[in-house]
Amino acid sequence: MRLENKVAVITGGSSGIGRAIAIRFAREGAKVVIGDVTTEVKEGGEPTVDVITQAGGIARYRHCDVAKWADVDALVGAAVDEFGKLDVMVNNAATLGGGQKLLETTEEDWDNVMAINAKGVFFGCKRAVQQMLTQPVVGDARGRIVNISSQHGMVCAPGKIAYGTGKAAAVYITRQVAVDYAEDHIICNAVAPGRILTGKPLGGPGSDPLEYSKMRTPMPRLGRPDDIANAALFLASDEATYMTGHNLMVDGGWMAF
Repeated sequence: MRLENKVAVITGGSSGIGRAIAIRFAREGAKVVIGDVTTEVKEGGEPTVDVITQAGGIARYRHCDVAKWADVDALVGAAVDEFGKLDVMVNNAATLGGGQKLLETTEEDWDNVMAINAKGVFFGCKRAVQQMLTQPVVGDARGRIVNISSQHGMVCAPGKIAYGTGKAAAVYITRQVAVDYAEDHIICNAVAPGRILTGKPLGGPGSDPLEYSKMRTPMPRLGRPDDIANAALFLASDEATYMTGHNLMVDGGWMAF
């Protein structure tokens, strides 16, 4: 029960990595508020909120387009109105977009990906900090922010310029928020997944997505959503002390290869 009595908001929590984080946080005692554009699970199965509540946890869903400030504002506001505080903000919502190289990327493609992967993280961090600054310091923190970045924010995402740039922005935002608000006891870190087996395709130009990722990953398997949920749980918990501005690689050795 590492998150007992904590309130956590998770964007993009209906599927994939966000779903795994929401379920894990709830198992550890958190009251979870999911913000997403749908309750549909891309991988199949019951909605995340139903899975959590059937297991005895507490979860809520609110429609939220993270590219819209009003939606993010309302998401955090609803969580605070019902549960009284915000302990953890997980900015997970993201899109791969069309996945093209520079010359094939249209302005519309670029704007769509950056609106979610970069502006969405900016909005999530901003709204979380606004709320956390009104809260007392408990232990070492007023609150914790966990952004989900990517190894493709650190190295090239072959043929996917908008996606890689958006994830690089998430890494930078993490560091900036961490430094700017360290004295206010607001902790901000990121988790950078490698290739995680969800409903989202990913690979190099002309390559089979799985073959490309297996080639780049030293470990003998690709990642699972629970691998990222475990890392996010650590960063959201009081066990992660004296850590802020860190981009935690969970990539099976991708970045070491």
